[in-house]
Amino acid sequence: MAYFELLDEHRYRATGHVSGAWDTATQHIAPALGLLTHAVETDRDRRRTDRLAIGRLSFEILGTIPVDVVDVQVVLRRPGRTVELVEATLSHAGRAAVLLRAWLLEPRDTSALHGVGLPRIPGPEQLPAWQPTSVWPGGFIESVEVRRRQVEPGRAVFWVRTPLPLIDAVAASRLASAVGLFDIANGMTVRADPREVAFPNLDLTAHLVTEPRGEWVGFDTTVSFGPAGLGLTSSVLHDAHGPIGTLAQSLTVRPG
Repeated sequence: MAYFELLDEHRYRATGHVSGAWDTATQHIAPALGLLTHAVETDRDRRRTDRLAIGRLSFEILGTIPVDVVDVQVVLRRPGRTVELVEATLSHAGRAAVLLRAWLLEPRDTSALHGVGLPRIPGPEQLPAWQPTSVWPGGFIESVEVRRRQVEPGRAVFWVRTPLPLIDAVAASRLASAVGLFDIANGMTVRADPREVAFPNLDLTAHLVTEPRGEWVGFDTTVSFGPAGLGLTSSVLHDAHGPIGTLAQSLTVRPG
């Protein structure tokens, strides 16, 4: 099984493995973000052969999505020889549910300049296994493997991987598959019991300095709640070679 099944050029059927953590009748948004990334890459490769690199992914989450058939459309908003802005929309029953704006950049050899000033985290083999179903329900949470070191409430380092493909019988890139795990960050080191306080994210923005390599995605994550209902989950993203970028999620914090 996979997270989605391809029905035609634009439509995909969500499987039970995408069922959500806040409500198991709706989708966990993580695989949908990977699906939109796959759509942007597929559109890019149909239009050109130079494989522009994705430097930023900015997702706006407009509402919940049933575990059902979704439609994905891609539009080129800012064409260019070396830089493009591409927009993708995931809809259900004619209602837009997630918007993605992605900046694509011409790849260049900057290996002589390579350097990242973000601290590394211990590898997955150095962290204990942790079962996220102890906190969250849903098919998506059941589908992943997590290794985690909890520092304090709202602060942890962890690694996540999944044995499931993003789309059944379709070869998704390593980037799209990794993005399909990014949204898990908000639930892996909770600051408050989700049975008592809701804190869903309204968006997700990832800035990348390289594409992820390997099956594990690493997170160095901090969750912050403000005094007036606003929250923020901030992460440094890692692969087996070190930090690869950053991730931010805006939260609406709702006690009771």
